[in-house]
Amino acid sequence: METLRAVIDQTGGPEVIDWVTEELPHPAAGEVTIEHGAIGLNYIDTYHRRGIYPVDLPSGLGLEAAGRICAIGDGVEGFAVGDRVATFGPLLGAYATRRNIGAEHLFRLPESIDDKTAAAAILKGCTTEFLVERCAKVEAGWPVLVHAAAGATGLLLVQWLHHIGAEVIGTVSTEEKAEAARAAGADHIIFYKEEDTAVRTREITGGMGVRVTFDGIGRSTWETSLDATGLRGLIINYGNADAPVGEVDVGVLALKGSLFNTRPMLFHYYEDPAERAAGAARVWEMIESGALSVTIGQTYALTDAAQAHRDLQSGKTTGSTILLP
Repeated sequence: METLRAVIDQTGGPEVIDWVTEELPHPAAGEVTIEHGAIGLNYIDTYHRRGIYPVDLPSGLGLEAAGRICAIGDGVEGFAVGDRVATFGPLLGAYATRRNIGAEHLFRLPESIDDKTAAAAILKGCTTEFLVERCAKVEAGWPVLVHAAAGATGLLLVQWLHHIGAEVIGTVSTEEKAEAARAAGADHIIFYKEEDTAVRTREITGGMGVRVTFDGIGRSTWETSLDATGLRGLIINYGNADAPVGEVDVGVLALKGSLFNTRPMLFHYYEDPAERAAGAARVWEMIESGALSVTIGQTYALTDAAQAHRDLQSGKTTGSTILLP
């Protein structure tokens, strides 16, 4: 059984992504072979490619994918050939037509959720679930700020927060993205290129600031997040779309209002099997109920992954991006 997969021999720009066709061995004990129907593109993929998150080279790329099991290794229980499954890692290698992966990394897919939706939603949806419900523990009526509200995770955050009754302030760069954020449930829009986000946030909240700031950008929005977050509020830095925040003087958190700050990782919230099962079930429930609508803004052929990376990093994408084998 052959597979076509992405490989990087060095870190750098999108041009370092190469492709190899090779024979895929029968899955080892505890593994299954998945034939991918769709692969999700995420900012973390660019961190691996650029070396922001170090990987052993040569390395595959990609965490998120959905498809069907086509072979099973010894000792695998609970799965059968033909089962539809999804994964969000933590093992790299999703940029492939087929791959072998440990069964413990799989989530079973409901029949109502197709491969494209699952590949666009499993990582970002589970990220949204833990950020809102288990990290921030947002309550109805809380004012919250979502940077990049029209991005893939941003749109899911806005929808989830709106569903539980939070007052959502979203930042965007264009009117087109503003329309997407409003449609997702944002109560207030800030055009961050034209307005001072922190000043506008304080105006919207009557000077109080927000209870929680969801910041997936990093260094360029750190000062803004500090100034927009109210007394004893929480700043969640969940991504580095711009660059890592870097060293933080914790004294600044005191001066800005005894703020809390965390840099959580999805995998730490989905390590325990019971939490994994409950978190994923919550995501599927939100999608099936219509509370969470997964926006697939762009679709690329798998081998066009380099261009997809360029478009993602340059801010040309809206919603989720998927690669099709």
